[in-house]
Amino acid sequence: MSEFSQLVFSGMQPTGNLHLGNYLGALQKFVALQDNYDCIYCVVDMHSITAQLVHDDLADQTRAIAAAYLACGLDPKKNIIFNQSRVPQHAELAWIFNCVARIGWMNRMTQFKDKAGKDRENASLGLLAYPSLMASDILVYRATHVPVGDDQKQHLELARDIAQKFNNDFSERIADLGYGVEMEMGEEHVSGFFPLTEPLIEGPAPRVMSLRDGSKKMSKSDPSDLSRINLSDDADAIARKIRKAKTDPDPLPGDLDGLAGRPEAENLVGIYAALAGSTRQEVIDAFAGQQFSVFKPALADLAVEKLAPISAEMRRITADPGFVDGVLRDGGERAGARAEATMKKVREIIGFLTA
Repeated sequence: MSEFSQLVFSGMQPTGNLHLGNYLGALQKFVALQDNYDCIYCVVDMHSITAQLVHDDLADQTRAIAAAYLACGLDPKKNIIFNQSRVPQHAELAWIFNCVARIGWMNRMTQFKDKAGKDRENASLGLLAYPSLMASDILVYRATHVPVGDDQKQHLELARDIAQKFNNDFSERIADLGYGVEMEMGEEHVSGFFPLTEPLIEGPAPRVMSLRDGSKKMSKSDPSDLSRINLSDDADAIARKIRKAKTDPDPLPGDLDGLAGRPEAENLVGIYAALAGSTRQEVIDAFAGQQFSVFKPALADLAVEKLAPISAEMRRITADPGFVDGVLRDGGERAGARAEATMKKVREIIGFLTA
């Protein structure tokens, strides 16, 4: 009986353009993790059909997310990079987890409530069962860690509940087959087949807001393209959007308290700090008393320096769909081998006759 080796899993849906918030909140962290963990990064195309079944360009959007992974610095030889639908074991384990999870658990998911809105009876069953598929994404590789934002913490908690219930329901069979693995639960050491996956928090994620409204998160669904910096934007577009970003008439304050009640100013200071790898206080110290006519050009130069090479690399990679497909195909084969190793044991634990 051994312990779980540390493995990170994460993924992004192929819906709309990735933007600065996605880069600072997730992609930048993915790149940092690849040096210290065994990492699997997925384009979760099966998730993308839970709220909208028909997509005219799902294949191209899938390639675009993969290109963004690569352009930001993820190494396809060091990591496994693939699209979810290539590995049918995700769906197979999701069905088993649908039978493990309880309807009450799903009904409590706040994202389902938000996305279904008032017309819950008309929402797809897939949208309700979305967290079960997310749990299978993680646990089909028996991943120990997932980098998560605030909006996904509840789903990870559900994945842990599903793993624990499976471990408890099949505890005798897991022990008889010798498939138990040691793990820690608080101060206790227990045995189970699936790990209780932990959230991986690499420092505070910057909260990147809309460039047109500092009270709203930067979003790829915002109808105004000026509200966000897309990772596909070239240098001119990045600089133009920073220049047009909404601000107020007051100069930058001398301390952080002076940003209170100034959401647009706070947002731009936060973006500068995140891109520069510094603190907001250090940014305030450097620009205290300066007008935005001075600060914005400095921010534009920094954003272009950091993001323009990524957007150029994305365009280069996207122009070669055969290369992207090759990366995803190779990653899918490697991911599939791992997933099948898990599912072979799961089928045996449950008692499915497969011989």
